[in-house]
Amino acid sequence: MIGFPLLIIPFAIYNMIAFLTPGFDWASTPYTFPLNSGVQWGPSFADAFLVFSLLMLMFEMIKSTRHGRSLIEHFLVLLLACGAAAEFVLVKEVGNSVFMLFVAICVVDLFAGFAAALRRARRAVVVEQAPVVVPPAPAPVNRSEPARVEPVTRVEPAPAPSPFASHPEPVMPRAEPVASRAEPFVKVDPVQKIEP
Repeated sequence: MIGFPLLIIPFAIYNMIAFLTPGFDWASTPYTFPLNSGVQWGPSFADAFLVFSLLMLMFEMIKSTRHGRSLIEHFLVLLLACGAAAEFVLVKEVGNSVFMLFVAICVVDLFAGFAAALRRARRAVVVEQAPVVVPPAPAPVNRSEPARVEPVTRVEPAPAPSPFASHPEPVMPRAEPVASRAEPFVKVDPVQKIEP
């Protein structure tokens, strides 16, 4: 699907209908639908063909923006637009406003593809001009020497601060012994010899 322009499908369908069923009326409405306003609306074959062509254009834009277009696909889209325009001018079976609108859709597809290709090219130039940051290579590891194992020093965690650290307990002064005020002790011998 990458190298195949999708608008060839409605182009082929229109040509098959125009040449295999001469006198086909594109303005005829096969079905009518009642609307809430009371109008009976019915899409014609021309409306259905143009809606189908727009859907193919949408898928073509999604495809070209996601995957890009090759040079061959650009050439095929250009060939389709030029061929549809030439057929509109030269062939009487397709000389109507329906096919003219299809030619306009082909031209939109052509220029949108060119614009997408130019945008991709500008992005590629910006990416190439951006400086490439190369990370430094890691130092080579010498496998001949055994790996040195450094001793692990255990770090003790600091003690948690006390919740009363900001208000230390008051220190009471030491009480000194009070000197007794009693009279000094006089040693008395209990047994006294009394002479007559």
